[in-house]
Amino acid sequence: MSVEFRREPDPGLYNPDLAPIPQEKRNWTWLNYSTIWMGMVHNIVSYELAGSLIGLGMSAWQALAVVVVANVVLIAAIWLNSVCGTKYGLPFPVLIRAAFGYKGAHVPVLIRAFVAIFWFSVQAYAGSKAVGAVIGLVIPGWVSLGNVHLLGAGLNDLISFAIFWVIHAFVIMHGMERIKYFEMWAGPLVIVLGLGLVVWAIHAAHGLGPIFSIPATLPRDHFWGTFFLSVSGMIGVLATLVLNIPDLTRFARSQRDQVIGQAVGLPIMMTFFALMSVVITSGTVIAFGKPIADPVQLLLHFKNPIVIFLGAFSLLIATVSVNVVANVVSPAYDLTNLLPKKLNFVKSGIISIVIGVLFAPWAWFNNSDSILTVIGAIGGTLGPVAGIMIADFYLIRRRNYDVEGLFITEGEYAFRSGWNPRAFIAMVLGVVVALIGLFVPSLHGLYAYNWFLGVGVGAIAYMALMYSARTPVHSFAVVPTRNLE
Repeated sequence: MSVEFRREPDPGLYNPDLAPIPQEKRNWTWLNYSTIWMGMVHNIVSYELAGSLIGLGMSAWQALAVVVVANVVLIAAIWLNSVCGTKYGLPFPVLIRAAFGYKGAHVPVLIRAFVAIFWFSVQAYAGSKAVGAVIGLVIPGWVSLGNVHLLGAGLNDLISFAIFWVIHAFVIMHGMERIKYFEMWAGPLVIVLGLGLVVWAIHAAHGLGPIFSIPATLPRDHFWGTFFLSVSGMIGVLATLVLNIPDLTRFARSQRDQVIGQAVGLPIMMTFFALMSVVITSGTVIAFGKPIADPVQLLLHFKNPIVIFLGAFSLLIATVSVNVVANVVSPAYDLTNLLPKKLNFVKSGIISIVIGVLFAPWAWFNNSDSILTVIGAIGGTLGPVAGIMIADFYLIRRRNYDVEGLFITEGEYAFRSGWNPRAFIAMVLGVVVALIGLFVPSLHGLYAYNWFLGVGVGAIAYMALMYSARTPVHSFAVVPTRNLE
């Protein structure tokens, strides 16, 4: 790839994977973004989270309201942060330098990478359950391997996890082009499985009427706190994408393509998928007397090898789909940004999934309280960074970045030796306000709104600090005079 600049970029800030993508090489259409989002929202964790709302005592209508509100907030934040990626062809780790400085940017980038790798670990373990279900159909005694424990897990679970890990590595090895084509068929495949289970649920409940007539059991005085905590939790599942969506929209053929594609793929498909989850989980209440939010456990209830095999295969593909795009692409760019001289996208992607194994998700995955707490903390931690990034692009820079300035160690984005202390003060304030309810009992009610508080406080504090310092706002135009290979 060749990129034209007037000035020599610093080798510690530049390599081909971080460079602006020329317009002629941006070939992702609205269909690519639609199918990518299908793959990301149609996954086991999203399914379980939507289904678990029934387990919390919500009615089907209340659960759908949570999903709709979360989707409206998500698509608004994602659209806002998508524009700069499409405009400049740059990934998140480069764009964030404008707010935090070329050295300071490493802090939010590494936090985001850590969160994404954590989610890779969670999704990989959830998907490996589907692998185990398929293997159990063809290998007698597979379940008995669970009695052999190693590293705190049954041997069958570890083998399933290892197989699933190798599948991820295979997809990653050929970079973004393989990921794009994989997503084209992975997302729609899961819809077929979901629709089959919806038909079963309607049949088991003798119609949709009984499903939507199941009353809520959640006490009224707990409803709104649970409602907004659930909204924050659903946002937390995709909180990393709010930040690193430029990693994907930098390939967009036009702003129109990314806007339309994401509108079809995120709010429409996620609401549809959540509706299927709510209907299916409500159907299990009628069919089995209890809500079953885990799709793998639901498949095993059918006792039919063909149903289990096809269902588990669909879940496996769905989980790889979301894991690669949402949880490997982002840290791959992040780690490359940290060591651009030594790493590229593929190497960093493999390093990310190796680190993901160290989270040992089998040791705590089934603890629902821990998962909910972690999801909330993720939203609260990343929210301020999203608020700062959006405020910087639209209100401080007036939608104009000096592209060359993002790759050099002097100029507007140098701040104080590469660090912008005002951005860090705003981020800390946002995180403290977002998470204070988790640590101060008298303020516990605030924790339900952690993501919203984090975004709002981070953005407002950043704008106030930047304007108080009388930071100059300029418009920049890159005049290409030099060709860098």
